[in-house]
Amino acid sequence: MKQLMLSVGLFIAAITSNAQDKPKGLNVNDKAPVFSAMDQSGKTVSLKGQLKSGAVVLIFYRGQWCPYCNKQLKGLEDSLSLITAKGATLVAVTPEKQENISKTIAKTKASYPILFDDGLKIMKSYDVAFTVDDKTVEKYKGYGIDFAEVNGTNGANLPVPAVYIINKEGVIIFKYFDADYRKRASVQDILDHL
Repeated sequence: MKQLMLSVGLFIAAITSNAQDKPKGLNVNDKAPVFSAMDQSGKTVSLKGQLKSGAVVLIFYRGQWCPYCNKQLKGLEDSLSLITAKGATLVAVTPEKQENISKTIAKTKASYPILFDDGLKIMKSYDVAFTVDDKTVEKYKGYGIDFAEVNGTNGANLPVPAVYIINKEGVIIFKYFDADYRKRASVQDILDHL
């Protein structure tokens, strides 16, 4: 009986510790953490500076190697005039190194700022960062994707591909957060919340 109770206790502890490791993202009505980082042009972009112009659509994406990310970023570029017509700016954040951001731009024609999140500071502050498990790291290596190579010092860490809309006061007014990287917020979802 004691062994059974101990086994059940260890099982519950294991489930709880795994659940605590998974990001949950910030919520609507939360104050958005301020940040600044370098974009693809070497320019420092800050949330505070972007908010002076209006709302900010903040996108977290995995990398240029992700076809779902490229499709989303291309769709946002194609609809950028609709977003800016509502007085908003678009900023994307990624863990991938600068040379890979250039590959993203070549694939998506993105003209909006794409920020390299050095040290995962932005992703962690928005609670979207997670560490890729060893089994998945090896699987991706089989596809030719080495996280140590594409992300540099950020290693095998990725964001949940989340979208936040932050109003001019710095408050989150829309959140799209789905751990299934194949599911993304549509441009229409974003426009409806601006």
